[in-house]
Amino acid sequence: MRKLWGRTSSSNVMKVLWTMEELGLSYERIDAGGAFGRTKEPEYRAMNPMGLVPTLQEDDGWALWESNTICRYLCITYAPESGLYPKDARKRAEVETWMDWTLGHLTAPMVTIFFTHVRLPEPERDWKAEAKARDEAGKLWGIIEKKLEGQRFLCGDELTLADITLGCWVHRWHVMPIERPSLPNLRRLYDSLMTRPGFTSHVALPLS
Repeated sequence: MRKLWGRTSSSNVMKVLWTMEELGLSYERIDAGGAFGRTKEPEYRAMNPMGLVPTLQEDDGWALWESNTICRYLCITYAPESGLYPKDARKRAEVETWMDWTLGHLTAPMVTIFFTHVRLPEPERDWKAEAKARDEAGKLWGIIEKKLEGQRFLCGDELTLADITLGCWVHRWHVMPIERPSLPNLRRLYDSLMTRPGFTSHVALPLS
């Protein structure tokens, strides 16, 4: 059986778990990273030289890392007709754009906010950096707000990998104890994601 190495509290692990649930794929998850360790061990580094999570290991031992790449691979290999990763070149490019946008623009400020409120002990919290990150994130979420006008999900009315990549941050943005601008379309997206069992099982979890 394929294995997914990574702890459930990792946003990057969450998106892969959610993708596998959407595709109905079986897997064994092995705790790794953070308090579970293992990622510095030679056997793990042989699979993933970065020593991060997640890592997907197929039945024959072949391994793949980088969460967005794992999600794309799963769709291409096991569900090529799935709307999660459309075949049409332009539709696929749009999904890819928002996957890259989330990773390249939104993740950094959201990580700062999340770590400040959840992961860092009080003496290490930089509230000026948090305020700056929250302002930046609010502007970026405003771009999503406009993109969602008149449609249920980020790339139309069907769930795609663009929503899965964004989903963890959508959840954390709505449940962290922070001031947020009014973004009704984003809230509507969050409500739509909450109807997906994979999202509620693997993403919409207590913050840790």
